[in-house]
Amino acid sequence: MKGSGSTKPLSGMRDFLPADILRRRHVIRIVEQVYESYGFLPIETPAIENLSTLLGKYGDEGEGLLYRVLHRRDKLSRALESDSVTQKDLSSEGLRYDLTVPLARVVAGHRGRIPRFFKRYQIQPVWRADRPGKGRFREFFQCDLDITGTGTVLADVEVLHAASGVLQKLGFTDFRIRLNHRELLTSLIRRAGIPLELEQSALVALDKLDKIGEQGVLDELGKRGVSAETASRLLDLAGKKVNAQGAGVQIDGEELDESGTAALERIREILEAASTGPAADHLEVDLTLARGLGYYTGAIFEVAVPDLAGSLGGGGRYDGLIGIFGGESVPAVGFSLGLERLLVVMEERGMFPELSTGPDVLVCGFPDVPHSLLLKVAMSLRQEYARVELFPEPGKKLGQQIRYADELGAREVVIVGMDEISRGVLQVKDLSTGEQREWTWDPDGSAS
Repeated sequence: MKGSGSTKPLSGMRDFLPADILRRRHVIRIVEQVYESYGFLPIETPAIENLSTLLGKYGDEGEGLLYRVLHRRDKLSRALESDSVTQKDLSSEGLRYDLTVPLARVVAGHRGRIPRFFKRYQIQPVWRADRPGKGRFREFFQCDLDITGTGTVLADVEVLHAASGVLQKLGFTDFRIRLNHRELLTSLIRRAGIPLELEQSALVALDKLDKIGEQGVLDELGKRGVSAETASRLLDLAGKKVNAQGAGVQIDGEELDESGTAALERIREILEAASTGPAADHLEVDLTLARGLGYYTGAIFEVAVPDLAGSLGGGGRYDGLIGIFGGESVPAVGFSLGLERLLVVMEERGMFPELSTGPDVLVCGFPDVPHSLLLKVAMSLRQEYARVELFPEPGKKLGQQIRYADELGAREVVIVGMDEISRGVLQVKDLSTGEQREWTWDPDGSAS
């Protein structure tokens, strides 16, 4: 019968085969170990959120990438019968865009059930209707960690150290963490002469600098209503060097307004507090860093390596987000590592340890061995080995069974024959050396 339809998954989404899963689990285990060593606790949230939860948090470009879930059955039919159908009529739910907004909802909705200073981590998939590219997918996992309930520099530095600790334990040494502050960036935007109503547009355009270059940013700002002279002034200011060492703070002699000066002082405090620990040698101040999401309010971070366009992750302080849900202002800061980006770079660099998908032992049998006996041998071996597989067609020639064990990547084969069973032994062959030996085997189920 001729097949119908493509066997490929949707664009930007993937099937994961056993070798893929092993690599993903290897990274996730290290992420969990490091995050938990810093006192972060795991949570999970639903894949689907109310659109009222998601909308108004990411900015126009982010919201344009939201996957909306259509109404079902009668509700959808009634909406489609309307003469003027809007998106709101068709959908009130969406797939989560990130893990930060759901966290804000959780913190606001579970006050009293979580610690006052809540240190949470979350490793789950998110979805964005983005254009797929290297390390960029429409379904991907984020590895988030956040501290809510405190606005101190210590919290900022804890998330920086924890994220850096993960990268170091995975084997990264050449990463850099770009550091900026939203209030400092806003101060520069005002100093460049960009009006208040275009500040967010300027942030979004500047956030694309790594992707589209200076001319691209100038063109983007022009499309958003910023004059060429003002746009050039902003890029000039953002390209200046920062002196955030010692008692004074300045940007190449530029005078800042009060909020910009306070933001620059906060950067100095972060650098000072982070002077020892995993992040210490990787932090650098970069005034072009913008982080396009609308909910950031303070220090912002982004981590990158030389051989990847884009970042391995990022984050920052978002002191106003939780209050949108709970009415009470709750400070918060977080960092998110992109699992897919980590995997892409680690694969290209050959950073993974040997991760075999094959079993420790494949149990092979001669045709005259009852299936019940083969099963009994396999069950006894599972008390000693992590992975024991049973060849499902023992009527095949022994050579075929052993060749299949090689294909699987098994370390050993255990050969079950009635003559050996009558003597209380099993034949064991090491596939890497070819060495063959006998094990004693007791019918009550033990082998040694």
